Order: sequence, then C-alpha cells, then structure tokens
Amino acid sequence: MTFTTLLEYVKNHETLHTWADTLALDIERGLDTKRFGDLPGWLTTLDNLPRIEPGAIDLSDSVTVSGGADPHLVSEAREGLRALIPWRKGPYSIHGIDIDTEWRSDWKWQRIRDKIAPLKHRLVLDVGCGNGYHGWRMLGDGAQRVIGIDPSPRFVVQFQAIKHFFGQHHPIDVLPLGIEHLPTELGAFDTTFSMGVFYHRRSPMDHLRELRATLRPGGQLVLETLIIEGGEGEVLVPEDRYAMMRNVWFLPSVPTMLSWMRKCGLQNPRVVDVCTTTLDEQRSTDWMHFHSLDKFLDADNPALTVEGHPAPVRAVFLAEAP
Repeated sequence: MTFTTLLEYVKNHETLHTWADTLALDIERGLDTKRFGDLPGWLTTLDNLPRIEPGAIDLSDSVTVSGGADPHLVSEAREGLRALIPWRKGPYSIHGIDIDTEWRSDWKWQRIRDKIAPLKHRLVLDVGCGNGYHGWRMLGDGAQRVIGIDPSPRFVVQFQAIKHFFGQHHPIDVLPLGIEHLPTELGAFDTTFSMGVFYHRRSPMDHLRELRATLRPGGQLVLETLIIEGGEGEVLVPEDRYAMMRNVWFLPSVPTMLSWMRKCGLQNPRVVDVCTTTLDEQRSTDWMHFHSLDKFLDADNPALTVEGHPAPVRAVFLAEAP
C-alpha cells in the first residue's frame, strides 16, 4: 500500500497542510502488523491479487469494473477477494465477480444523493467509511477528492483490493485513522460525511464539534444515525447492548438531534430522510456469513430488538458550518 500521492496532496494543500506533520506516522501506526495479528495475511492476499487491466468503469450507478478479463485471472481475483471476508459495505462488481455485501449501501446512497449539496469539485471527508463504498459513489458524483478514515485495517485492505482493480489514479483513499487523528479546527472540507458512526461515540456533543471542525465555512455535514421516536430531549441510552452491538451509547429522537446540532454551532440543521432498516437492506450473504439483522431482532416481534429496544430506524441530517 502506498499513500505517496495523498501525502503530497495534503502537504501542498492550502488548508490541509497542517495535517501533513502527523499524517504519515499515524498511517504507519494504523497499519502496525504487531498490533493487528491478521494484517500480515491480509497484506499478502493484497500483494497476490492478479493484475487485470480495467476496462469499463461505472461509479455513477454502481461500483463496477469490467473488461473481458481472462477467466483464470478472474478466478484468482475471486479467491483473493473472498480471503478478505466479511464484506459489509457494498455491493461491488469486479470483472463479473459480484460481491454481495451485508449492507445494500447503494440503497442508502440513492436515498440521499439528491438531497445533499452537489459534490462536483468538492473535497470530501468520509468519517468511519468502512471499506470505502460510499467514497467511490461520491467520486462518481463528481467529488474532486475523497478521503475516508476508518480505524479498522481490514477495511483499509478491502478498499485497497477494490482500488487495485479500478486503478490507482483515482483520487480516493481510505486511511487507518479515527477522527481524533485529525488536527483540531482543520476547517478544510467542503463536505464531511458521518454515516453509522454517531451512536458509537461516547460523547455525542464532542463528535458533533469534531465534525464541525473539519468543515470550511459554509461546508456541509451529512450525518446518518440510529434514532428513536420521541420529542425534544428524548434519548435512548442502552444499558447493555443494542441489536447485539456492545458499543451503542446514544440514540436521540429527531428533535433532540436537531437541538444538539444547533447547540454545537451547526447552522440550519434539518432531517432529510428517515428509514426503517429492513431485512433486505442488511442481511447475511455468501460474502458476509456471520449473524446479521434477522438475528438481532425479536423473533416474535420484529419491531423490537432482541433486548426489547425499538428496532433500528435511521435518519439522515444535514447542516452547514458557520
């Protein structure tokens, strides 16, 4: 894996350059094979992926690359990609290999892409991006450059595997970092996404302030999170697990979330999508064969989680930095 092009871009950027002093070392630490015992095997898989010249590429309606590749090379590619299971965000189509991921992330993108500010020529940050699926769609919608951050090295390797087949020239990267590794008050991005991250943060106010600090004046925040029904001030704080997840801290109502966003200085906060998560959108597949949503809901009452909480409903909020 090489990040030379991105490091050079950051170093020479009029605002991002303040990140250059720490970025290379943080990437190195985030991919420390002594910390992550499975990482050497994943890196070997990445190194052994066959070279297949990309032909037709679609990033507008899907994340697809094709080009009449040799069947033997496609078979090698399939074996390598399957070695990186579980695949959670997608789907991807790589030379006829359909990676049927746990999440139909394309459905989420379709729900929000016409509601956010157009991404053409924008510098975009995707916080908690997973393997980078939405970043490819952002690029397909005209983003100038996409930088995704996620502390899981498996997701970084999965992203690199996809980029291997699409070509390294695309201005998109996924870095093994959390938002805490960004300089404070960076103020650089035209659009910052935080999708499926908020409820995993111990301090919702701190996360909102961190997100706001990444944006240039007038830049847009796109935030998706689990919510509950209720009025202003109502919040679910699961004492133990929520839908079998250990690290779920705060699920606000829509009015509460809007209030928090205003309190943190974000302008014109609004909700643009509310959607119940269905068993068609999140499920086990041949590319993610562990338990998924159907196992996380009450078998007798799917309106509840197995713990008795309201079943997952997700909302997308927009706001701008002052």
